[in-house]
Amino acid sequence: MKLVIQVSLIIIGTLSLALGIIGIVLPLIPTTPFLLLSAACFVRSSNRLYQWLIHNKWFGSYIQNFRAGKGIPLKAKVIGVATLWISIIYSAFFIVPLVFVRIIMMLVAAYFTWFILSQKTLRR
Repeated sequence: MKLVIQVSLIIIGTLSLALGIIGIVLPLIPTTPFLLLSAACFVRSSNRLYQWLIHNKWFGSYIQNFRAGKGIPLKAKVIGVATLWISIIYSAFFIVPLVFVRIIMMLVAAYFTWFILSQKTLRR
């Protein structure tokens, strides 16, 4: 049973990592929560994968800064919120025909804007 749980955690961690990587490019998918989920899965299933993740030159800083309570760089906040709203507004008014879905999109964008802005700003 322990092996099944370990393999399941590795699979969930890997899927979460994939979503986090996609989230780096697509503003609608949050990167940091998926990377944190990957780290939580890997720390319980594979020390080798966990060490690789937190020391990775592309992903490690997200996890290390968040765990240390340092926050998000100001540039990342500005780019993230601006890209989020540009893509949501474009999608809501030019692609999505249903008003109900538009409202949900706006609420999701508002939530992630609040989440991003409520985090500490990382000073370099």
